[in-house]
Amino acid sequence: MTDLATFADAIAAVLLLASGALSLVAALGLLRLPDFFQRMHAPAMVTTLGTWCAALASIIHFWVTDFGLRGTVVVILLGLTAPVTTVMLARATLFRRRADEVSDPGETGL
Repeated sequence: MTDLATFADAIAAVLLLASGALSLVAALGLLRLPDFFQRMHAPAMVTTLGTWCAALASIIHFWVTDFGLRGTVVVILLGLTAPVTTVMLARATLFRRRADEVSDPGETGL
């Protein structure tokens, strides 16, 4: 059982390192891209993949060490928070842009 636990921990560690590297790529995309929606799109896609890497690492770890409710809760919370945050940011930005257009109707934006 020790060999299986060591192997599972090694796989979980690699997945967590991949998740961290993907978070770094998301941060670089956030810095480099010019428009808000472009800046939001790249991190949203990469963060979703990083979130699932972390969730898979959690599944592997808790499957080998202590199968229970903790692993399931981690996966559910990670899977729900990343997309919800992205949608809320997009809606807030659209709301602000529409409010700016209503307050300044004479500007064409060209």
